[in-house]
Parts: sequence; C-alpha cells; structure tokens
Amino acid sequence: MSGGADSDPVDRALLRAVLGAGASACGLYVLAADEPVLQLTAMSGLPAPLLEPWGRVALAAPIPVAVAARQQRLVWTAGHQQLARDFPRTAVAVPYDFALAAAPVGEGAGCRGALLLLWPAGHAPQLSTDEREAVAEGCRHLAAVLDESPRAGGGPPAAGGPRVLMPPPARSVGPEEALAAVDYVERLPGGCCALDLDGRITMVTTGAADLLGEEESRLVGARPWESLPWLRNPVFEDRYRAAVIGRRPMSFTACRPPNRWLTFRLFPDGRGLSVWISPSERDPGTMTPTPAEGEVMPVRAGHIYHVLHLAAALTEAVGARDVVDLVADQIVPAFGAQGVIMYAAEGGRLRTLGHRGYTAEAVAAFEGVALGAANSPAVHALATGEPRFHSSPEEIERLYPGLPRLTGKAARAVLPLIVSGRPVGCCILAYTRPRIFSPEERQVLTSLAGLIAQALDRARLYDTKQQLAHDLQAGLLPHRLPAVPGLAVAARYLPSTRGMDIGGDFYDLIRLDEGSVAAVIGDVQGHNAAAAALMGQARTAVHAHASAGASPGEVLARTNRLLTDLDPDLFTSCLYVHIDVRTRRACLASAGHPPPLLRRAGRPTTVVDVPAGLLLGIDPDARYSATEIDLPADSVLALYTDGLVETPGVDLDRSVANLARRLDEALHLGPDRLADALLKNRHAEADRQDDVALMLLAAEPA
Repeated sequence: MSGGADSDPVDRALLRAVLGAGASACGLYVLAADEPVLQLTAMSGLPAPLLEPWGRVALAAPIPVAVAARQQRLVWTAGHQQLARDFPRTAVAVPYDFALAAAPVGEGAGCRGALLLLWPAGHAPQLSTDEREAVAEGCRHLAAVLDESPRAGGGPPAAGGPRVLMPPPARSVGPEEALAAVDYVERLPGGCCALDLDGRITMVTTGAADLLGEEESRLVGARPWESLPWLRNPVFEDRYRAAVIGRRPMSFTACRPPNRWLTFRLFPDGRGLSVWISPSERDPGTMTPTPAEGEVMPVRAGHIYHVLHLAAALTEAVGARDVVDLVADQIVPAFGAQGVIMYAAEGGRLRTLGHRGYTAEAVAAFEGVALGAANSPAVHALATGEPRFHSSPEEIERLYPGLPRLTGKAARAVLPLIVSGRPVGCCILAYTRPRIFSPEERQVLTSLAGLIAQALDRARLYDTKQQLAHDLQAGLLPHRLPAVPGLAVAARYLPSTRGMDIGGDFYDLIRLDEGSVAAVIGDVQGHNAAAAALMGQARTAVHAHASAGASPGEVLARTNRLLTDLDPDLFTSCLYVHIDVRTRRACLASAGHPPPLLRRAGRPTTVVDVPAGLLLGIDPDARYSATEIDLPADSVLALYTDGLVETPGVDLDRSVANLARRLDEALHLGPDRLADALLKNRHAEADRQDDVALMLLAAEPA
C-alpha cells in the first residue's frame, strides 16, 4: 500500500482523474498481459478490503469495469436501484447508495484496462457534460502514461494488494495549530476519535476512551468492532461501510455493558472518518442485542457481503474451472489465505480440479489418492463430512507427517464439499503462517463450502454435457479438408455460448476432379441436437449431389427437396461455390445465405452479388440462380455465417463492411492467420448468441 503518489506517474494520473471528475473514490484496473483478466492495481477513497471481491475481474464477467473494457464504452449507474437492475451480482455485495462510472483506458487493441469512479449518494441521474469530458480526459491521460511507462505503477499489483493512494490533505498545519486542534477536540462534549479508511482508530480523545471504557493505547491501531466485543454486531460495521462508500453521515446506538447506551455519529471524507461519541437516552428496547459473554460472535458485515457476492457469482459459474477461479480470486484474498486447491471425488479417488499457491510437486503427491487413504486431509474431511481447521504446522505434522514440509503451508481450512449427503469434492484454503480460525470464520467457511459444493456439482454436470456436445459437433464437421493444388484453404468454427454448445453451422470442401473443387457453407437455425442432426443431413446431401456432377443451382434445389420432405420445422441457409482452379473461375449459388466477400490484389474487398434464393426446407419447388466470378491469383474469397457479422443493435450492412475492412487490413496474412485474425473479437465474447463458421479460399499464384 501507499500513502501518496509523488513518485509514480500512474498514481499521479489516477488522482488527477478522480479530482478532475469530482468523484469521491476511484480504482485503476489494468489488463493482464497473459490472460483476459483485469487486475486492480491502485485505488483511492476506499478501504482496500472493500474491493477484495473485485481484485481480479475476468474480462468476460458481468461487472462494470469488465463491461467498460470489453465493450469499449462508458458504464454509468446513478444509484443502487440501477446498479441492482444492471449488475445484480455487484449490488448484492455492496448494498449502499452511490453513483458509479466505469470507462475504458485506451481504445481498441490499445485498451490497457478500465477506470472505476464513485460519487456520493444523491448524484444527478446523469453525468454532466463537464463530468463526462473529465472522465474521458482522465482515461486518455492514464492510457498515455501507461504506454510511456509500462513497468510503472500500472503493472500487476504487488502481493500485498493494490496501492491505496491518499488524496492531498485539506490543509497542512504546524505544531502549534496541531496542539490547538487537540485542545479543541478535548473540550468537546462526549468524546471524539478518528478512523482511517480501513476503520482503524488513529486518534482518540480522553473523553472517548472514558466512554468506551478502554485505555487509549489499546484502542489506537485497532478497529472498534474488533477491540470492543460489544461493537461486534455486524450492524455497526455496516454503518462504517455505508458512510465510507456513500460519503454521507451515519449514526448508530450501542450498549456498553452492562447498561450504558452510546450514540456514534460518523462523518466521512476521502481520508477517513471523524466519529463523535455521546451518551444516549434512546430506548434500549429498540436496539440490536449485544452477544452475551462466551456466546459465538456474529459474522462480520464484510464476511456477510463476501458470502452474498460469492453466492451471486456462483449462480453464474458455468464449468468447474469457473468455480475454481471464483474461489481463488475471491475467497482466498477475503480470508487472507495464500493458497487453494480443489479436488473432485471421482471414481473413488481425488482428482485435482485446480490450484493456486501450490508447487507442482505438492499437487502431484495427492493426485489420484484413493478415498480410503490415511494420509490425506481431504480424504479425512470427506469421510466425516465435517470441516477441519488446522492452526499450526506442528498440529499438521502430528496428523499428517511430512505435509508441512511438502506443501510449505503452516495452517489450513479443509472444507468437504457435500451435496445431499454425497461427497463431490474438497476445497482446502492454505496459509504460510500459523493462524487461529475464529468461530465466525469457521461459520462463514462452513457456509461457503455448501455453496461451493452445489455450484461444483452443477458445473461438473454441465462440463459432461459440453464434452458430449463437443464430441458430437466434431463428428459432424470435417476432420480435415482435402488439399487442392492452386488453392489455399482455411476453415474455422466457433460454437454459440448459449444452449448445448451444439450448432447448425457447417462447412465442407469437396474435391470433384483434378481441376475443380466445391466449397459449401451453411447455417441451420437453432443450437440443439435437432439442429445438429439436420446440419449433418444437409451436409451429406450437398456432398452427394456435388459429387454426382450437379450444377450449383441444382445442388441446392435437390438438397432443398430432401430437407422439405424431412419436414424438420427448421430452415437452412446455404452458399455453394464451384471453383475451376485451372480457369480461375467460380460459380456461386445461394439459399438465403449472407453474401461472400472477395478481395483481389491491389483492390478493396467487395461484396459478391449472389441472388439470394429461398431458404432450404420451405418450398420444394424453389429454384436457385447462379453467378460466375473470376478468382485471379492472390485473391481471397471469404465465406461466413451470420454469427460472424451479426451484432445486436448494429446494422448488418455496416457489420459486413467492417468485415471487409478487416480483410483489407490483413493483406500479408496467409489463410490460417487471416482466419484467426477475423475471429479474434468473437473469441473474446462472453455471450456469443450464435455459431460462427468461416471458410477462406485463397487463389495461389501459378
């Protein structure tokens, strides 16, 4: 952490951005170099633990900063009601009223991350023109600084977390003024204390210490709800969090045992909180009761919101890898752990699903261990169904000889993952130093284990279905395309992220004779097994009619009659191309399919005008016209399905024109690299609603 930004140009640019926009808090997220993840590197105006659940954000996540970076746009929510509607996972973990903006830092391929800005409760429904300009200018300046000093403060966060930057003080005072300020607060009725952003007491008056019933030396440096048992009710910590985030005064009343009631008034700013404490005459019957001595203390507010946030996030986890990443990114830092390993109980053995903070040697030592083994903490926890908490290396060594040396861990929480009495796996949080697990931590971790178990069970079922879908899809598409002298070919397929991951898009390359070849691409509506089955029938029919020597129009007409007779209630678009490699001529026929693109050497890419006949499977008497074009040397013919160009809210012609522009910009790429470049944006999409098929046919020089 850091208290200022004097030495780092990125930190100075971040503080300049937040001050320019008039915001109360900010965070800088930088895109990792080797994975699609945004990392929180610096922040100001908020305590670091508050943003722990969002320290690492997947670029595909439904989180404001991720949406801003991914979609290259400003994200704005004017209050908690809008936040709950647009980003429910975030809202459930931060149930306070504040305004939020997230904006991309850098543009297009040069995007470096995202800027998060918060404003106090009561902001206008929209950003003003000046505020928008200030946000945009702040992002431009941050991007420029990051580009100039890539290894400066914009790099990955240190092991201790993001840097917390303090805004400049309202004023500087000399020794005499400081003494006068102390005299002033000591004369105020009741008592006063100051808290930093993390909630730790930095100053306490004599009157406050008397009211709290504790020595000043034992209060300074501690959080009130940690040093004073009667303030451990989560309601009181929640008031502190609400004041810091919403930047509005808050108050609460608590009972100092046995029966002295005190009112706390909190006044926040960007550097911390000023607290005024006074005796209260409020009716104690309306207050939240304080736990009796020896009673288990309630879970802290911060832990409650961590649980809520994880619960919301786990509902969106799709595969087992997602569950592992959520635990590693959110639970590990929230509970101060340095490592995690997750196992699945499969076939009577433990199988590692994922890990962080463990060496390969330590992971390999327990891979495939039988559920009846005697030397595994995970096996013991699964056998009893009870969590186990080991606080020291000596305790672990006594129970599992050699384990501390092998893993380098001194404490661990071993959480069995049980669903309806059935073990599905185990999650181990590990610590490099001894650790005492408080009763509240044990409560929370045990509850989390149940949530993780349910999510993991669903995720593994989904993974199984996905693997079956992948195998079916792979069986229906050609494993490899035939080599054609004089023609370089590349084909790609991306499944939809909706449904079963089975789609109706297909492509094929059919060698007809020594000098000619047929290329076909099509799209059956739907993303399910029925669509995949019809796709297989359509591809087989096209292949059979093409091999029989039918013309392009006749190939489509015959295939159409077959699909109409099958009456599948699904329609198919198709583009068929007959290419004579010797004459460099192509004959094309279309059944309602998007038009291909043709790039000729030295000329801009154009849309090929092919008469769009009726979709296959509607009218058995439909006829299909053909168009002939030249395919000169170094030209590229691009066939694609609509999933490559259709984007909600964007005109289709504009999307096709954009694809043509990208073809023009990649003049020196071969078909394989060109196909990957054209699909690059689609690879990154978190919510791809349609399949994508692409085939590139490049005429080679003689």
